[in-house]
Amino acid sequence: MEASPAKGKPQGRLLVSTSLDAKDELEERLERCMGVVNSLCNGLSERESNDALTANVCKGAQQHEEVCLGLFGLALTEPSQAQRCYRDLALVNRDGMNVILVKINQILMEKFLKLQDVCRTQLVWLVRELVKSGVIGADGVLMTLMKQIAGGDISSKNLWLAENVLDILMDQREWVLKSGMLIAMSVYTYLRLIVDHGTPNLLPLRQKEVDYCIGMLREKFMDCFIIGRDLVRLLQIVARIPEVELLWKDLLHNPQALSPQYTGLLQLLTARTSRKFLACRLTPDMETKLLFMTSRVRFGQQKRYQDWFQRQYLSTAESQSLRCDLIRYICGVVHPSNEVLSSDILPRWAIIGWLLTTCTSNVAASNAKLALFYEWLFFSPEKDSIMNIEPAILVMHHSMKPHPAITATLLDFMCRIIPHFFPPLEGQVRQGVFNSLNFIMEKRVLAHLAPLFDNPKLDRELRSMLRERFPEFCSSPSPPTEVKMEESAAMEMDSNDLAMDKEDGCYDNTEAAFSDDEEEVNNKGKKREFRFHPIKETYIEEPADITPYIDQLDDTMKEKVLQLQKGSDTEAQCEVMQEIVDLILEEDFETEQMSTLASCLAELFKGHFRGDVLPDDITEESLEESVSKPVCLVFRNLCQMQEDNSGFSVLLEMLSELYQKQPKIGYHLLYYLKASKAAMGKMSLYESFAQATALGDLHTCLMMDMKACQEDDVRLLCYLTPSIYTEFPDETLRSGELLNMIVAVIDSTQLQELMCHVMMGDLVMFRKDSVLNILIQSLDWETFEQYSTWQLFLAHSITLEAIIPILQHLKYKEHPEALSCLLLQLRKEKPTEEMVKMVLSRPCYQQDQFTTSILRHWAAKHDDVLGEHVKALLIKNNNLPRKRQSLRSSSSKLAQLTLEQILEHMDNLRLNLSNTKNSFFVQTPILQALQHVQASCDEAHKMRFSDLFSLAEEYEDSVSKPPKSRRKAPASSPRSRKGAAPPASNEEETASSSASEEEDSKPKAPKRKRKGSSAVGSDSD
Repeated sequence: MEASPAKGKPQGRLLVSTSLDAKDELEERLERCMGVVNSLCNGLSERESNDALTANVCKGAQQHEEVCLGLFGLALTEPSQAQRCYRDLALVNRDGMNVILVKINQILMEKFLKLQDVCRTQLVWLVRELVKSGVIGADGVLMTLMKQIAGGDISSKNLWLAENVLDILMDQREWVLKSGMLIAMSVYTYLRLIVDHGTPNLLPLRQKEVDYCIGMLREKFMDCFIIGRDLVRLLQIVARIPEVELLWKDLLHNPQALSPQYTGLLQLLTARTSRKFLACRLTPDMETKLLFMTSRVRFGQQKRYQDWFQRQYLSTAESQSLRCDLIRYICGVVHPSNEVLSSDILPRWAIIGWLLTTCTSNVAASNAKLALFYEWLFFSPEKDSIMNIEPAILVMHHSMKPHPAITATLLDFMCRIIPHFFPPLEGQVRQGVFNSLNFIMEKRVLAHLAPLFDNPKLDRELRSMLRERFPEFCSSPSPPTEVKMEESAAMEMDSNDLAMDKEDGCYDNTEAAFSDDEEEVNNKGKKREFRFHPIKETYIEEPADITPYIDQLDDTMKEKVLQLQKGSDTEAQCEVMQEIVDLILEEDFETEQMSTLASCLAELFKGHFRGDVLPDDITEESLEESVSKPVCLVFRNLCQMQEDNSGFSVLLEMLSELYQKQPKIGYHLLYYLKASKAAMGKMSLYESFAQATALGDLHTCLMMDMKACQEDDVRLLCYLTPSIYTEFPDETLRSGELLNMIVAVIDSTQLQELMCHVMMGDLVMFRKDSVLNILIQSLDWETFEQYSTWQLFLAHSITLEAIIPILQHLKYKEHPEALSCLLLQLRKEKPTEEMVKMVLSRPCYQQDQFTTSILRHWAAKHDDVLGEHVKALLIKNNNLPRKRQSLRSSSSKLAQLTLEQILEHMDNLRLNLSNTKNSFFVQTPILQALQHVQASCDEAHKMRFSDLFSLAEEYEDSVSKPPKSRRKAPASSPRSRKGAAPPASNEEETASSSASEEEDSKPKAPKRKRKGSSAVGSDSD
């Protein structure tokens, strides 16, 4: 079955490849591991082979992995040896088959389409064996294998895979019943596949699928219930099959026959379907291609990608059913970030519009429209996401101009689905659609719906039906041409904007182009503004419901809580809250009520924890007013007590219970302790609160509260920052956790305010002993976060020496932010030996100009100081044995200083200064050091840095007598000179020793410099 190998390139046994394909890394590794196993077992009996494999596995983790992967590879490529390999694998593995499960998942997700036919068959066989053996994690592998069964595909390979996986599920039914997720995933998969297998030759397979799904739904209905509302959609599509029809009768009229917990169809329809189910019906390759189109392809350039996708997956009659899967996936799983939404990346609505235009069957088109509107039918703003309903409204909006027929058919479907989806639930469906449209308006996906619902391009009957169904949305507050829309909270534009200009070609097979609408825009005499607006969550205020808790309180407390609920204003509520606190502090208060009381208070005060806490205009009066809420009464009483008071611990317990119900209470306490006059100097109370919580740890509690504050109110985060750093230095300064929270959300104004706090002495964000560690942590942060961190650091008065070792961690391609900040700071500094050492320790790359640029600056400003430091480093590194230098440079991941690096950087500096009048390389210390190095380095270095060393020779010539004899001597070997050779050698040894003494005794450096100077040039003696 193997293909003949390509010329000059052997064909692999695992994957199908051509002579143009690079060798696959996974395949190469498996082949190496198979070679290891074969070498261990070659010529041995079965028992001896097993002993040899066991002995090798015991040597270490690497050997264990090699043997396991080798046996795995042989099981895939050698069917005749598969049983023996699996038996050996079961005996020798030490990790519960984990390494095998990981590799199978990798192959299924990345290589399955390229597998040789034999290997694909063996892989399914191996999964069957893992399931038979009850290996932990085999259910996950089986679900990944199910994902490879493509919808809308009745090719022989796909049918073979669907049938074999179904056989595994049916043969190992008892094992399947142990995994609720596997039950739900398999039922979802095969309910979807039933519709593809309706031809006469596939009826036996379809019957097996029906039997399996109906059996699981009847036996394990509540496990299948987790699928959510899409279970109903799939059952509707196959409802005419007799067994499914009987199930429908029970679903509608006899729910208790399926499960005592099942109350009726509405319960199932109001449950959202998890993303994992929507994603499981796309193969990994389909998923990758769709994600690529929605994140990388520009709007207007999508034609060739759509054409490829259509040829690959949508070209057959059976593939009509796949469009529903794709639309549900795009609506429910593909939720682009605001950054993508505001860019010119291909939007989701354009892909869905294209999919709708490719439907050639009325049934498929109807099912595709249902998939698009499915989330609308029972939409709840509190539970559901705007991203699930946004594509449908935008498809209709953007299709009005280029494809009015699509808009018309979708609007017609939306109207007719309300009474016809399920007549007994018509009221709930109507409310769901109304909620969807209302939420679309609130989020400003479209500013107004009247231009869509009452458009002249729609026929009169449809417009009449829309006015009848949705009168609330058909009244236009302004002429349609002036309507503005905000697309997925991304860009604010009117209906003639760029996106609309591109719509003419968004579905069909022509490239998108700008239309003549610019004239209309210019006629308005006003330039449109493109601005980014993130979605802001809106809250629908609901009355507090304390019914589940109120009866668990004693009569006195119950009465007070009910008074609190009925309180008409803040002042009255505060009075009642004080009475509740007094009751808590009484000796006969039953602490068992604490949790119930906390639940009541959390529910009653939920409105206090929404919106901004910090006043817009910060004054003493506004701050005091902001901390006058009823919940703050607990904080105030706590501040007024001594820590040894018994009531203090009771109130802490109360806050701890409240914290479990409402985590925002933590940062509200921090705000109260900073803003309230009554809490002046009491910030340490927060530590007592943190220790009383279930977390029991100040650092963890503080970080969680600041994170909650960061997500809710950035202004409040900046307001609290100085106090938090001042009061809790050990928790904030030892790591970059809090700093990262701050710089991730602040803007430039807030950054400048924090820098002012630092320079005024109100805020310390870095400490000398930990600043280096924090800056190293920041190297993985976003660009603005890093620049903000460096700005805050530079606002402190910490010397650069404290952080200069960070240079060893910086790579010019990966850390440009830190390098640019360091470069600007170093140019202000007078170089020290440690600075020069760290700068020179950077690897020498042609594109990395950091070292050369700062050395050039220092050479111009501080040439004498730089010269002395370079001389010291050259001599010191020259005296180290070469072997030790190479070991030092290779033993650490950090940049290490070697002699070769110094010479490379000096040579680069020499080239950079060659056309200038800079006199750095004519300084005596530099030339002496170069002489010293030249005398002892090998021939390769002399040749490589010959131009650099020639400077030293010119210096030596200028001080030697007679000059002619020096010129005749070979430049590469000072030791070979006649007559003067012995003294020169001895004198250079003296220079070496004096240089090493110079390292040991810094204060005497000037004398030794003069002594070394005379010694180096003493040939004339």
